[in-house]
Amino acid sequence: MLKAEGLKKSYGALNVLKGVDIEINKGEVVSIVGASGAGKSTLLHILGTLDKPDEGRLYLAGKEVFTQSAKDLADFRNKNLGFVFQFHNLLPEFSAMENIMIPGLIAKTEEKKVKDRSLKLLESLGLKDRAMHKPSELSGGEQQRVAVARALINEPALIFADEPSGNLDSNNAKELHQLFFKLRDDFGQTFVIVTHNQEFAAMTDRKLEIKDGKMVN
Repeated sequence: MLKAEGLKKSYGALNVLKGVDIEINKGEVVSIVGASGAGKSTLLHILGTLDKPDEGRLYLAGKEVFTQSAKDLADFRNKNLGFVFQFHNLLPEFSAMENIMIPGLIAKTEEKKVKDRSLKLLESLGLKDRAMHKPSELSGGEQQRVAVARALINEPALIFADEPSGNLDSNNAKELHQLFFKLRDDFGQTFVIVTHNQEFAAMTDRKLEIKDGKMVN
């Protein structure tokens, strides 16, 4: 599903990634752990094509992604990848359903199809009765589930999550973690998740650790 070879990234004199190799198989839930400043988020952003490495190659579904034009890369990202961040990044003026629909409409999918899928996702995530509520009318846990549904709207093969439970209390965090496994089982998605939550990391199929810009296991 994903293969990275020799990823290096620096910001000025700061070497963040120093030659990272990683492989992710279809249907895996993989966690990436490490101390603050170890390069976890930088690695995730590159694996998700949100940033480019200074050196190295990235293959997604057998395709070397960074050889594409910026437009083709953006189209590839929108159709094949989903993202869940620590901060929900929901648009406050839109309802839960409308927030979920946005990536589908950007992909120029028929509006009725996008709406139907958004409602199906809301029901699957226990949010059917919250479809028309705006983010300010939702709890933190509900907002994060809306963000997860938005990541799923285009049926991506691979979903990246960066500290997705970082702003949630322990109960909501536990529910979110269980949700990732349910979604993998129900929809066949692959998850790569950066987390500080060691309990959750221990539950994942594989726990990868990054230290000083390199993978240590």
